Formats: sequence, structure tokens, C-alpha cells
Amino acid sequence: MSHSDLITPARFLRQLPSQLPRLPRLMRGLYYAGIRNRDKPLSLAWALERATRLHPDSTAVMDETRRLNYVQFNAWANRLAHAFKEDGVQHGDVVAVMLENRLELLAILAALAKLGAIGALINTTQRGKVLIHSLNLVKPSRFVVGEELQAAFAEVRDEVASTQASGVCYFVSDSDTLSDNNPAASGWHNLGERAQVASPINLPDTANVRLKDACFYIYTSGTTGLPKASIMSHGKWIKCYGGFGHSGLALTPEDTLYLTLPCYHNNAVTVSWSSALAGGAAIAMRRKFSASSFWKDVAFYQATCFGYIGELCRYLLNQPECPEEKNNTLRSMIGNGLRPSIWQDFKQRFGVERVTEFYAASEGNIGFTNVFNFDNTVGYSPATFAIVRYDMDNDGPVRCPRGFLQKVADGEPGLLISEISKKWPFDGYTDPAKSEAVILRNVFKQGDAWFNTGDMMRAIGCKHAQFVDRLGDTFRWKGENVSTTEVESCLMAYPGIEHAIVYGAEIPNTNGRCGMAAIGVRADVTADESFFAGLLKHLQDNLPVYAIPLFIRQQTQMQTTGTFKYQKTDLKRAGFNPAECAGEPLWALLPEQVSYQPLDSAAYQRIGQGDLRW
Repeated sequence: MSHSDLITPARFLRQLPSQLPRLPRLMRGLYYAGIRNRDKPLSLAWALERATRLHPDSTAVMDETRRLNYVQFNAWANRLAHAFKEDGVQHGDVVAVMLENRLELLAILAALAKLGAIGALINTTQRGKVLIHSLNLVKPSRFVVGEELQAAFAEVRDEVASTQASGVCYFVSDSDTLSDNNPAASGWHNLGERAQVASPINLPDTANVRLKDACFYIYTSGTTGLPKASIMSHGKWIKCYGGFGHSGLALTPEDTLYLTLPCYHNNAVTVSWSSALAGGAAIAMRRKFSASSFWKDVAFYQATCFGYIGELCRYLLNQPECPEEKNNTLRSMIGNGLRPSIWQDFKQRFGVERVTEFYAASEGNIGFTNVFNFDNTVGYSPATFAIVRYDMDNDGPVRCPRGFLQKVADGEPGLLISEISKKWPFDGYTDPAKSEAVILRNVFKQGDAWFNTGDMMRAIGCKHAQFVDRLGDTFRWKGENVSTTEVESCLMAYPGIEHAIVYGAEIPNTNGRCGMAAIGVRADVTADESFFAGLLKHLQDNLPVYAIPLFIRQQTQMQTTGTFKYQKTDLKRAGFNPAECAGEPLWALLPEQVSYQPLDSAAYQRIGQGDLRW
């Protein structure tokens, strides 16, 4: 951490005058972020209807061929909601939603929110047993599947419990027409046809949707090795609407937020969407992120803001300069993971004035927002939080002789925890046991309860913080959380591997940590290129591409603790440096290669120098 990152009271006061024009929006945001009454009838649907009332003719959503104002988009959501209601969808029902990024997805989620139903946002890259697990986990009564994902759903349909009972499957054609006239396959209901004849009027049901009600289920990786469904309540969504939308970005109807992030993540459907709705701004949606098309799209949409993750920013910096990036229309950005090493370079090259970096966990009760536009910080949090001492070797927070946790000094890294209270409740996961596993009790006094974020942070003054690293059994690569247990299970299912330890390894000049595995191979197995070629094919058949380890360390003996836990600390410290790996063979899946190859010192140096890029 640089000394210039510290935010002293004097530095904070110097920044305040530049924020005075934003004061009304800032105060409005604090109001929404601080509401304690969870029975209050506020929701995503309320926010959409408010924006429609205040900005009826302003553009709400658009893509390459379509542009809808708020009245048109709200009417579309209403027709879908009436169609769902006529089919029996009620408050609290779970509806699995499987669509790639397109306007239909936002309209469907808005429709479900109007009824108080819960949209379970399925990761569109999931296949096979992981997809079966995700669908069965939340027991949906309805399935909304885009034409582009019907084949993936068909592969697992017979193994999804609720499709065997009364589960209704809706088909959403992949066309650019709102009428959705494409015929559905046998056994499917055409959602577009049903909505076309439904009423465009707001539903009375929306008044019964309260802050305490669930809005989405967002899937996160966990220690079980399979995704967990975290609960995004309308209360947390409204906190984001206040914190990010009003206090943070403060967009207006003249703004357009360019969205390329996948909508099964909170960065898209909560952070970006709530930011647009708060100010009556437009969402310009792209199906999938493209670094080469980014600036052409910004120019086409005249976008003034975009939603990001750190890796996306690095991709843009690595692109050669193009004419469209010069004098572009972007003024602000909102997201997380923009590392200090590229923060200034990104702002200066692309002329971005405001970086609304934030920190939040899908399942958690705390969020930070860079409200005051400081550099190299996740920002300010009004929640009660603490950063406590953490023992990396024993993988747990340090308790003093009296049994309580110990806070670290400002500037010192430690584990971020946040107090669970009426004002800052913890919604957790759909599985109560998973929720209890991330609660720390008797932290600073008997009977208190705090949420364990699993992330290392440092306090930098004036309730601001700086992200350090992710702990535990997940690592983040290519904007995705990867479960080490899932990857370990997949590795050990391959013939010849006796044991496997998976962890994140840092590659210079990239964001997050890529997958690395230390494996033990049976004595009667020859671990040659043929062996690793077969292993790679096995991993590709069973894991998403971002979860496949890029580096493999072949160990002769696994080191364990006294309680037989594998010692990851030394492995993480050594990484894929041949000089630190005690002569054990290293294998790497390098860029533009189609198989694992032995990693030597020369290749390691090329990676360190940036000659090989992921």
C-alpha cells in the first residue's frame, strides 16, 4: 500500500467541496441504504415503476436493434407478470431463469419482481451435474429457458426433480421481436405469445413486495465444491439502489450505462441495473463482452458509464489503441476488482473521471462504495465492520486469551467482518447450515454475531478500505469465483491421480488468481505428455474453462498438518516458480497451447516479463 492511499481527515475534508453538487443524491442514497423497517413495501419493481413515473419517455433499455423507453419497458414487464400470474406464479415462488444477456432477461426479472416471485439466475456456462445441482437446489416451480440454452437444459431435464412433478417450462425465442412468435417445442409454453395478449397495466401485487422478501437467488462457489444459492433480498437490492445508484454514480436520464457483464452476477442485475433505475438512465446491453468491440459499442450507444470487473479493465488496457477510444463519451464506471497497479493508467488513457469501485458479497450484509471518488479504494461503508488479525497458516482468525478477536491497525491487512444487526441483517444462503458456517459468534463480546466475508482488507482511514486478497476455499479468475473443492474432486476422478490440492496462483499483470493444482500420481502410472493430454480432456469435459488449472505441480509427497489438512500456505507461496518447487515437475497450459507442457525457468521468465499473456 502506498502512503498516498491513506485517507486522513484533512484529505477527506479537502475532497468534500467537489462533492457538494451531488449532496441531494448522496443524502437520498443514504436514506435508502439505511432503512431498518424490513416490512416497508420497496422493491426492484417499485424502483422500475418510480423511474417510469418520473422519466416516462427516457430510454430504459436498448441493444443493437431495439430501444424501449420506460413506459414501453414497464408495460412489457407488466404483460409478462400478468402472464405468469395467470399461470399460477405467486409471491415467494421460485422461477429458474436461463437466458444469455438480452433485453428479455431484464423484462422477465422485472415481471417476477412485480409478483414477489424469486428469479433463480442460472449461470449460463453451467452444464451437466453442476447445472442439475443448481436447479435442484432451489426447487423451482417454473423454468424460463432461452432458445440459446434449450439444448443445455434438455441434457439435464430428466434429472431435475421439479420437472418431473408440476414444473412448467417456458420457451423464450432468440429473436429480436417483442411478439416472440417463434413456435415453442412440444411440452413448452411460449412466453412471448402468452405475454402478447396480457395486460400492460401495473399489478396491485407489487405493493405487497417488501424489503425482507427475496428478489433473486445468485449462485456462488463454496467449500462444498458445488454452487450455493445466496439470497439477494429486495432490501439488499434497495441498499444498492441507494448506495450505488444515488450516492455513488448519480446517473440521470441523459446517461447510458453499457452492460456487458453476465446477468447471472450481482454486478449486472443489482449494481448496474439499480444504478440506472435510480436516475432514469438507460441500460445498453451486449450479449457477451468483446474487448475489440468495446469502444465501437461505446460510440454507437453514446455510453457515459459502464459496469466492470477488474479483468475486463485489464483486457481493455492490453488492446492496441483505436480511433474510437479517443475523445470517447465515458465519464464514469462502476464495478470491483480494479487493482491499484492499473488504476491511474486506465483513468488517464481513457479519460474516465469517476471510478465507483465497490466491494460487496452476494450473500453478505456489507458493502463499500467509492462515493467520494478517491483512487485505489473500494470506498466507504456505513455498516459496522472490523478488520481482524488472521492466521494464514492455521486458516482462521486469531483469538486472544479471553476468546475474542483482535482488530488490526489501519494500513495492516486482516480479515474483514461485519456486524449482523437489525439495520444490517444477514440474508445468507437458501441452506441454513451454509449460512451458519459463515457467521462468527462471540467476536468482541458474548452473544454478538458477525459475518465472515472471507476476504483480506486493510483500513485506510475515514471508514474507507482497500481490498487485499480472497481467503479460503475459493479463488477468483476471469471474473468468476472458482471452488477449489470442485476442481480437486474433478482431478481425483481421473485415473492415476491419488490426491490433489487446488489453490489460486498469481500471474503478474493479471487480475485475480488462476487455478493451480499440486497432484500426486500413483507409482505405477507414467506422468508423461500423454497422461496430461488425457487429464486436460477430462477437465475440459467436466469444468468450465475458467476453472481448469493453468499450472500443475507433480508432488512426490504431500505435506499435511497435525489434523491431516493439506498445507496450502507453502504451495501458494512457491506458486509456479521452478526455483521454489523443490525440483518437482511443473506443467503449464500456456496461451495458444492446446495441452499441458513442462514448465522450465525460461518459460517462467517469459511469464514474469509479460511475454505470455492470459
